Amino acid sequence: MQDSASPKHKVNLEFIGLMASLMAIVALSIDALLPALPDIANDLNVTDVSKNQLLITMIFLGLGIGQLIFGPLSDSFGRKPIIYTGFILFVIASIVCVMTNSFEMMIFGRILQGVGLAAPRTISISMVRDTYSGDYMARVMSIVVMVFILVPVVAPTIGQFLITFFDWHSIFNLNLIYGCLVMFWFWKKQPETLPENKRTKLSVGLFVNGTKEFLKHQSAIVYTLISGFITGSFMVYLSTSQQIFEHQYKLADLFPYIFASLAISIGFATFLNSALVVRFGMKKIAKTAAIAFCAISIFYVILFHNGTNPDLSVLVMFFALQFIAIGFLFGNLRSLAMEPVGHIAGVGAAINGFVSTIMAVPIANFIGSYVTDSVLPLFIGFSVCGVISVLMMFLVKQKTASSIEETV
Repeated sequence: MQDSASPKHKVNLEFIGLMASLMAIVALSIDALLPALPDIANDLNVTDVSKNQLLITMIFLGLGIGQLIFGPLSDSFGRKPIIYTGFILFVIASIVCVMTNSFEMMIFGRILQGVGLAAPRTISISMVRDTYSGDYMARVMSIVVMVFILVPVVAPTIGQFLITFFDWHSIFNLNLIYGCLVMFWFWKKQPETLPENKRTKLSVGLFVNGTKEFLKHQSAIVYTLISGFITGSFMVYLSTSQQIFEHQYKLADLFPYIFASLAISIGFATFLNSALVVRFGMKKIAKTAAIAFCAISIFYVILFHNGTNPDLSVLVMFFALQFIAIGFLFGNLRSLAMEPVGHIAGVGAAINGFVSTIMAVPIANFIGSYVTDSVLPLFIGFSVCGVISVLMMFLVKQKTASSIEETV
């Protein structure tokens, strides 16, 4: 597979739109629900505000588990049938969420939603890897993420609109309608990207052998772990943003617009990344972005170490800078981890997604538990995750350089 813009590698706008739309089902299921968290908690008799975070983090737990299941299956049965299977599970889980009167059952439904959504989320990445490679794959991934980011920009506003005129149940109904439309488009237009002669036979040892192969590639392991720390950092923001802006800053009405403006900063970064990655390479851009993420976090901690929240404009500026760095990291980290394991793209994407997500959930829950009356714990968490990520990036570079010298 070439690493240049050959005819085979020319940008296919419909393919990009489809992959982004598949991933967007996940974003819509998470972000549209943010304004409704207080309403859901009230209806389900939840008195502890911090428990609302579970409605966000638990869907990520399901995503992590589901990726481990659906990734290897897609290597054996093809990408499309597994995406359909995952979506059916998502439909069942959504019905559970709409029908329940129990917070515990709602959490179960959110986990099950995550398991089902893992199929389109993970396998869309595998389909990109089936079709592209190298820095050009990173470019396509950046464009997909850029389109995908448009959903968080508008999702909270849509959620706010729905709960204003209807109630929180309507958000789940919208997710189902959107998902059905995307599935129809996917069924009608997208060909299978994994031909039968390249599929691996399903066996007990399939995942074991795939894991052993994945573990042979140090860069895949390191960039997967870094993805876990960065994803965990971002998940803290997702799960606490409603609590920060509505309770700490008393800006419930403005929350959807603040959330949208910050999502735009990630979209802006991924747009720039799609233009710059072929020229500068994904390793250099990822390392620069990780250093920036780390430095911005530490700077905030130094300035506001006493725990007093800054003016809203200052906080939004710091968040925007952080998310620009994250925008450069997301697509490149995933592409760097997947680059050496293209021959086991399904298992590779499953392991990458599982490990990074399972790491991210406890990181988000732990840091989020301290975000009660100050934003400082969030930035302390950012700083720790950022420092670890930068150190690991330099470690993998050093080890790679050493291995090259030994070969020479």
